[in-house]
Amino acid sequence: MLNTTALGVFVILFALITLLGFFAARWRRGDLDLLHEWGLGGRRFGTIVSWFLIGGDLYTAYTFIAVPALMFGAGAIGFFAVPYTIMVYPILYIAFPRLWSVSHRHGYITSADFVRGRYGNRWLALAVAFTGILATMPYIALQLVGIQVVIGAMGVETGGLSGDLPLIIAFVILAAFTYTSGLRAPAMIAVVKDLLIYITVFAAIVAVPIHLGGYDKVFAAVPAPKLLLAPPPAGSFGTFSAYATLALGSAFALFLYPHSITGILSSSSGRVVRRNAALLPAYSLMLGLLALVGFMAIAVGVQKMPEFAHGFKTYQNNFAVPALFMAMFPNWFVGVAFAAIAIGALVPAAIMSIATANTFTRNIYREFINPACSDARESQMAKVVSLVIKAGALLFIIYLPLRYAIWLQLLGGVWIIQTVPSVLFSLYTRFFNGWALLIGWVCGFALGTEMVVNNGFMPVYPLHIAGTVFPCYIALIAVVVNIVVSFIVSLPLNAVASDRSADLTAAEDYA
Repeated sequence: MLNTTALGVFVILFALITLLGFFAARWRRGDLDLLHEWGLGGRRFGTIVSWFLIGGDLYTAYTFIAVPALMFGAGAIGFFAVPYTIMVYPILYIAFPRLWSVSHRHGYITSADFVRGRYGNRWLALAVAFTGILATMPYIALQLVGIQVVIGAMGVETGGLSGDLPLIIAFVILAAFTYTSGLRAPAMIAVVKDLLIYITVFAAIVAVPIHLGGYDKVFAAVPAPKLLLAPPPAGSFGTFSAYATLALGSAFALFLYPHSITGILSSSSGRVVRRNAALLPAYSLMLGLLALVGFMAIAVGVQKMPEFAHGFKTYQNNFAVPALFMAMFPNWFVGVAFAAIAIGALVPAAIMSIATANTFTRNIYREFINPACSDARESQMAKVVSLVIKAGALLFIIYLPLRYAIWLQLLGGVWIIQTVPSVLFSLYTRFFNGWALLIGWVCGFALGTEMVVNNGFMPVYPLHIAGTVFPCYIALIAVVVNIVVSFIVSLPLNAVASDRSADLTAAEDYA
């Protein structure tokens, strides 16, 4: 049955966001025919805007749906998302102001730009660019999961061509305002999106426990196996090592995605990056509270309510959050909550499409196809590519069964972490040889992909070490192989064919 009240509120808020997106072209005006203006907002965002932009970039609609869904379905293992978002901020504080500094001095727009300047090796830069684009594409597509779920929850049919129409309309709107406004649009919209998300989350963590009689009633209703990680069996670290390596690997991977780099490089200074590293943990607090919403859905018993049977049949555990809000709140607030989730899809999708367009244009088109292109032509190409990327993501989610899209997204972390030696380590040392890093990347990329495929697309692999099973996130295994190979191959290459003279950066660039 169509929930007209919720749908009406949803449409009104979505229309407001659309207007903001187009208005953003006039905000902090700049020449949008220059790539750094269109794709990085002119590198002028201060602490507050950067906080909303980076937070809106990292905490996506899929996060708001998937983390509670994982807690709802699998229990405590889903909580790994909270410590990893805490672990990542010291990395941001220490390393990424250096990347901002050298990128600002040399006009770098992508991490592949930095690698190209650091090693003078365009093939290594191409590998970094290719990895970023490949890892981000299914990520963009999966933002549609949040929109699909809330649209379906409001009673709108989501099957067939007519069911895909709301998604098509949403992404046409997204394409239009990112084309005209660039990064300014998601930066402005992120403020509204985050305010709506915080209102929604705090309403849930207050109202639902009050209705149930307190948090003790919430936890009492959760089956015991879901409350804590299962004790590891003899001869294995079990879920303990799986939990720890998922958190550690995800922390190292998160800020290497092109959209994360874009958020960082759009900041006005390295100090802004550091301030955000100190302030962004507020999102981790919100994420921890949001994860508990999965347990609240269990306590309310939404899966047993007949009116939600169709939703659970269609979306499985992803329906837990919408079902909880529909069961506990008035229809007008359901519209607010669902709009927050849908807008939470548009903001990161916009940043991701801009970031991948920047990467393709700067590191593939300008480097290999049209080196003599003008700055205006480069910016225009990025705008067109951003449209193509959005269209590709839309087709990806429409024509590929959802379960396969989710499986492919698991490869994203395995792939993007392979850029750790080329990007993260290279902010501190020039020991590695560019060709050695490329060989290491090939080994890590190939091994990680093969392990995920052979493991049934599950991200945790049962590694056997000295007679003990050590379940480990595949991304960590692959990147260790990458680092070891890069180190070993660099030794002879540095002795006979050093490429250190190709480094266009200087020590003072990193200050």
